[in-house]
Amino acid sequence: MSKLILTRHGQSTWNAENRFTGWVDVDLSEKGKEEAKKSGELIRKLNFKIDISYTSYLKRAIETLTIILKILNLPMKFNTAWELNERHYGSLTGLNKEETKNKIGEEQFKKYRRSWDVAPPLMAEDSNYLENFSPLNGGIPQNKIPLTESLKNTYERVIPFYDIEINKNLKNGKNILISAHGNSLRALCKYLFKISDTKINELEIPTGNPLIIEFDNQSKIQKYYYLDDSRAKNIIFNQ
Repeated sequence: MSKLILTRHGQSTWNAENRFTGWVDVDLSEKGKEEAKKSGELIRKLNFKIDISYTSYLKRAIETLTIILKILNLPMKFNTAWELNERHYGSLTGLNKEETKNKIGEEQFKKYRRSWDVAPPLMAEDSNYLENFSPLNGGIPQNKIPLTESLKNTYERVIPFYDIEINKNLKNGKNILISAHGNSLRALCKYLFKISDTKINELEIPTGNPLIIEFDNQSKIQKYYYLDDSRAKNIIFNQ
C-alpha cells in the first residue's frame, strides 16, 4: 500500500497581509516556518519512509518542503514542477482581499475565489508583478504561461502531471510527499476524491496540517486523514 502526503505550504508574507499571491514568489512568514516545522514533526511520528518528494516552482512551497525534509533527516533531493504552482490570480494579483471584496461585491468576489471555471481578468502583460515571479518560470514553455486562471485551468495542468509523473510511482508502491498550494492541492483533491464542479467550492485545504491518502495497488483510495484532528477540514468524497 502506497501513501500520498499532501502538505499546503505555511503562511506566506502575503498571506499575512491578506493579499492575492498566485504566482508572485514570496517568502514564508515566521508563522509559516513554524507551520512547516509542525508538518514535519507530524509526518515524522508516522515513522514510514518517504521515497519521492515534489513541489512547485514557488519558494514558499520549496521552503516548506526543505524544512520538512530536514526534520525527517532526509536528503535535500526533490522534484520541482511548474504544474504544481498556485493558481494564477491575473489582475487580482497583489490586491488586498478585503478591499477587493468591498470594491467588486461579495458575489463576484466569491466567483473569482471559489468557483470552478470563473477566472479573474487577465494580468497586464507589462505588470510590475511579473518581475516578482519565480526565476524557475523561465523553464516553462512560453505557450503554457497563463495571464490568469480559474480552478479549472489549474486542474488542467495539475492532473496530467499527476497522472503521468506521480501516479506511476504510487502504483510502484512508493510513498510520496507533495508540498504545494491551496488551489493546486484543491485541484488534485477534486480529482482524487471525485468532487463535483459545484461542491469543490466547499473544499478548504488547511496550512501546516498534512493530509495522508493511502492507496491499494490499483490506485484506489483505501483511507484518508489529516494528521492534526483539531485543525482538520471536511473532505468531500464523491459528491
